[in-house]
Amino acid sequence: MSAPAVPLSRLLDAAADAVAAVRAGRSLTDQLARVPDALRPGTQALAFHALRHLGAALVLRAQLVAKPPPPPVEAVLVTALALLWPGELAPPYADHTLVDQAVVAVRRRVPAAAGFVNAVLRRFVREREALAAVARLQPQALFQHPPWWIKQLQADWPAQAADLMAAANRHPPMALRVNTRKTTVADYLQQLGDAGLAARRPEDALATPQALLLDRPCPVTALPGFDQGLVSVQDLSAQRAALLLLGLGPEPGLAALPAGARVLDACAAPGGKTAHLAELADLDLLALDSDAQRLKRVADNQQRLGLSAQLLAADARDPAAWWDGRRFDAILLDAPCSASGIVRRHPDVRWLRRASDLPALAATQMALLLALWPLLAPGGRLLYATCSLFKSEGGGQIDAFLQRIAADRPQHMPGLPGHLLGLPDNQAVQPDAACGDGFFYALITRR
Repeated sequence: MSAPAVPLSRLLDAAADAVAAVRAGRSLTDQLARVPDALRPGTQALAFHALRHLGAALVLRAQLVAKPPPPPVEAVLVTALALLWPGELAPPYADHTLVDQAVVAVRRRVPAAAGFVNAVLRRFVREREALAAVARLQPQALFQHPPWWIKQLQADWPAQAADLMAAANRHPPMALRVNTRKTTVADYLQQLGDAGLAARRPEDALATPQALLLDRPCPVTALPGFDQGLVSVQDLSAQRAALLLLGLGPEPGLAALPAGARVLDACAAPGGKTAHLAELADLDLLALDSDAQRLKRVADNQQRLGLSAQLLAADARDPAAWWDGRRFDAILLDAPCSASGIVRRHPDVRWLRRASDLPALAATQMALLLALWPLLAPGGRLLYATCSLFKSEGGGQIDAFLQRIAADRPQHMPGLPGHLLGLPDNQAVQPDAACGDGFFYALITRR
């Protein structure tokens, strides 16, 4: 006998708590971990949809209700308004169903507020076109991002800002990385077909030769051979890191690292890039991360994929505490950043970040760069990466770093991707850009 369907009102209740937690500054991932297993998939789907339309919902709430209702009531009201918003993504349920079940959810929280929420939501449904038109006069509702984020993107990318924010509200594709130590891309593509999972090589296969794109996302448990390490899930832009560092991509002037090269992955968790490096080459590989708990995920990845790398929990900014004095032939610094390039996968990020976070993150990035640069052997290479669209974490950061180390005569390698915006018109460096996340890469060699 199949399990009974979970009432929508319960999912709305949990999704409202998730949205409220994000607005209070807590991670959506952490909040979802508290949700019972039976409710989690549905709660996540509703929360993701609501967070992609939270900008409009907040404007509408202020438009429809002059005085904010009590927090337990507002949480459901804002979530319901976001789910009813007429955006590019269709609302997940019929209007009358959403309104009815939102009222049920509020009645459990604050019984006296049920009539109020019913009236507000029914008014929005009746006057949706006119109310939405007024709401869109405010950038937060038009672009579904916080005002400071909108201004930052408009300053950094004036011609592309609107498209970047629209792309951030679309469902991301599911990209795979085939472990070519265990199988071939062609063979795994056949295995996917045999399992009824349609997939294709990306148009940018030259730059991401181990990559496949699923036509529809699926649980990893449905992927053939996942537990046996045949494949991993990794975005196309993220798959550039190992290829760039190892000199295996199409970029001109980059020699391949020799077998046995000493390589550092300085901020390794959760381990996708570490694993890709180990899949592609025989290396003396050290995976470093300051969070011992997150480093366990790197170890789990290594075990599943049948790989080995030395793992060490330490702060990369303090080499005196962990470095053995042997210089590295290559260093990957996937630095902590705003994650502004991956908000389509993590829609809570835009609401968790604050404008004041950017200077603090930039300071951490610079501290890491300055600490790791002396650990590079003559002729070695350092790949700096961030999953960010903001120039202060990309091109601006590297320009400042090159000025700081000018006496060492570093060489900033030309022909690298730089900022990957994840837009179709970014053809010069990312032909399949609509499938990749926003990223930044810079490769610097030590003379």
